[in-house]
Amino acid sequence: MVDRLLGRNREAPPDAPLDARTAVWNRVQLARNLRRPRTLELLGEMADEIVELHGDRGFGDDAAIVAGFARLDGHRIAFVGQQKGADTEENIRRNFGMPHPEGYRKAMRVMDLAERLGLPIVSFVDVPGAHPGPESEERGIADAIARSIGLMSRLRTPIVAVITGEGGSGGALAIAVGDVVIALENAVYSVISPEGCASILWRTADEAATAALAMRMTADDQLALGVVDIVVPEPGEGAHADPAETARRLRPIIVGELERLGRVPADELVEARYRRYRVLGAYTEVAAPAVAPTPTRGLGDRLRDLLDPTRWSGGNPIPGTSRRDEPPAREEV
Repeated sequence: MVDRLLGRNREAPPDAPLDARTAVWNRVQLARNLRRPRTLELLGEMADEIVELHGDRGFGDDAAIVAGFARLDGHRIAFVGQQKGADTEENIRRNFGMPHPEGYRKAMRVMDLAERLGLPIVSFVDVPGAHPGPESEERGIADAIARSIGLMSRLRTPIVAVITGEGGSGGALAIAVGDVVIALENAVYSVISPEGCASILWRTADEAATAALAMRMTADDQLALGVVDIVVPEPGEGAHADPAETARRLRPIIVGELERLGRVPADELVEARYRRYRVLGAYTEVAAPAVAPTPTRGLGDRLRDLLDPTRWSGGNPIPGTSRRDEPPAREEV
């Protein structure tokens, strides 16, 4: 495993059924479909009113994340979500849906306001990953992601997270810490992209389909693992084929969860959220039967032998020396 993590593994990946790999890879491609409905498109179909806020009040406005307030079936909510572009020009403006630190700080600003106003939060996750460039590192992308996760874990207001497309790494988790996690049928959720995983383990991105299968990143797999709570079926060939119908199916589920969570006291809500994420990935390691250690001579024993004065004087102590088990010689006056 160490060799794999260090990039020294050159063995071919284990064989997997071709149809299984193909099925999972098709899901990945559907999650990445350019016509898949994005945060603002879904909200436009579901919400009665939308007010978007801009900027992090520190650096600037990141168009890769949208955030603000909306009215959903009479419920006032705060929303945050990643936003990809519909064409090349918009994708460039929105950085292909990969947020910079200021995007996450904008999301935190709105989530903090939501708690103070007593509003529930709905987050929409669709991101290949946070922006990995040097400018993001310079502005503190790791810190922004960590702070967002920390904030969401302790907010005293209901949070519903919806994975609508790609859920990639920390860039997704930064706005996906929810009391309930919903995923569209063809959404994916993973710690790394299939191409990135394959490049690390097998030194080639050509095995991305094998990596996707091994990571169990589909919505159905995530449901079985307990990461996702609800999977919403998509219409026809997928959400991209009918965004309006996708929103129609998603809306009552979000509203139902908001109503259910709204009846839970804030203290219980935060405690349950904490427990939910503490147990993810937990495992029990069964130890092998204990074996009595074989006595060995350590460095200290060897040094004591080396410094033993009797070793160098034929068994007689060298004049003027003392041993650990006898007091120093006293000079009689």
